[in-house]
Amino acid sequence: MFDRATAERMLTDVFAPWVQDLDLSVASLDKEGATLRMRFSENLCRDNGVICGQALMSLADTAMVFAVSSAGGAYRPMTTVDQTMHFLRPAANADVLADAKVVRLGRTMAFGSVTLTTDGDTRPVAMAQLAYALLPESR
Repeated sequence: MFDRATAERMLTDVFAPWVQDLDLSVASLDKEGATLRMRFSENLCRDNGVICGQALMSLADTAMVFAVSSAGGAYRPMTTVDQTMHFLRPAANADVLADAKVVRLGRTMAFGSVTLTTDGDTRPVAMAQLAYALLPESR
């Protein structure tokens, strides 16, 4: 069963240390996806105080791994095949929420979409479309 406790452990067991430095937390999980929160930090900002695109892309990518795991009922190794990101407005001085939804989950591929918003504002900051190759379990 893929529950919140399992997902929280995944943050430290599966992802690289620099992803852990994004200070992500699991806001919600269901059979269609997951929502992750990235806490605001000046360390994520460009020189103009706006959260950098690299951090937002990493948040979207990581959120989709949780969405695929939640939809599939368990984590399995996967790798990003494609990510297209559209930045719609700047995010500054607020936590960012990544609402990731699985569009299609097959045997060897998964496809999804992520909408990023700032905490307290439903207007999208960015939208992403992602594809993953689902890898065989290592033995």
